[in-house]
Amino acid sequence: MSNAKTILLVEDNPQDEMLTLRALRKVNLANQVDIVRDGQQALDFLFKTGEFADREGADLPTVMLLDIGLPRLSGLEVLERIRADSLTALLPVVILTSSDEERDRIQSYQIGANSFVRKPVDFGEFAETVARLGVYWLATNEPPR
Repeated sequence: MSNAKTILLVEDNPQDEMLTLRALRKVNLANQVDIVRDGQQALDFLFKTGEFADREGADLPTVMLLDIGLPRLSGLEVLERIRADSLTALLPVVILTSSDEERDRIQSYQIGANSFVRKPVDFGEFAETVARLGVYWLATNEPPR
């Protein structure tokens, strides 16, 4: 098993993707960030199926940043499938969303999200939030082995 700490970013908004990557670089987190743009791609990436059947490496990401409002499968559907499989059941998942709905937050935690973070509208706040997430999940948190 590799010790490389990686992030799987599941984000369909190109602007939020760019801002997330910029924020991580700004705090010198040069870790690999794999990007998928819908819920089905996220599952295919994790389970090495579909378009990711030939993906190199067996390791799961250190953390997944998961949007709720995704094409094909919602973030909550993705989270349900991740928690239902022993391979991915312990994968740290941070819901990173613009949703302000109380039911989304509650359902995310009920399904097994490790954290629920609302995307700030202000760029500076967004960048700071993502930077703190990156530092915590990649440098501070001790993941299950």
